Amino acid sequence: MKTVTISFLAAAVLLLSSCVTETVGGTDYEEDPQAALERRVELARQYIGRGDWENAKRNLELANNIDPNNASVNEAFGLVYQSTGEYERAEASFKRALRIDPKLSRARNNYAAFLYFLGRYEEAEREFAVVAEDTLYSGRPFAYINLGMSRLNLNNNLGAEDAFSRALRMDRRNPIALLEMGYLRLLAGDVANAQSYYGVYRTVVPRQSPRGFMLGVEISRASGDKDAQSSYEMALRNLYPDSQEYQTLQAQQGLQ
Repeated sequence: MKTVTISFLAAAVLLLSSCVTETVGGTDYEEDPQAALERRVELARQYIGRGDWENAKRNLELANNIDPNNASVNEAFGLVYQSTGEYERAEASFKRALRIDPKLSRARNNYAAFLYFLGRYEEAEREFAVVAEDTLYSGRPFAYINLGMSRLNLNNNLGAEDAFSRALRMDRRNPIALLEMGYLRLLAGDVANAQSYYGVYRTVVPRQSPRGFMLGVEISRASGDKDAQSSYEMALRNLYPDSQEYQTLQAQQGLQ
């Protein structure tokens, strides 16, 4: 089984607001450079959230003028460059941020997500493993989820299951971990526990994803519940006719 999706919450910068109000002036810089720098980074993150890369860069450049050796500034530059497709600059910025502050888990998490995005799963797995060990990092459950996703892409199902299990010990209702554990248990032939994980998954999502309905199809097929299988197949066809999962289902039905 190979999975290529990644949790956006774990990969994205924490955005502070959808509204942007610039109030930093020269006097702020002269009286309190650190406060001015933090405000510029805050503004840049807000612009990143709106997809306004030029204003994000402008504020980061002003912050960089105050302190070119600030890890948060370099991390934010990495996010901007990744979003604008300037991948070499993005990687250089993330690496610089981590050289300045190796313990900045947010920057390491975003760098790992960048590596994952590029398909460099072994490197991403190593970085996510470091992030997941930071007991003070607020995004630790998602770091374990992304660690699990990286391991899935490396065909390390046992390692992936360990990572998802750890994520669920911190957040028992995380839909990504529940869904992937359902697939892993089904792959291991443990239909009962696959059904259990899937049952909880269905209670925590407002509407199942195509991958969720496909798991329902596969569990129902494995357990011989043809009525449930038909119901999940119909939902997949009606709700997600253009999805990869529905195309896979059609191919499977064509071979029957």
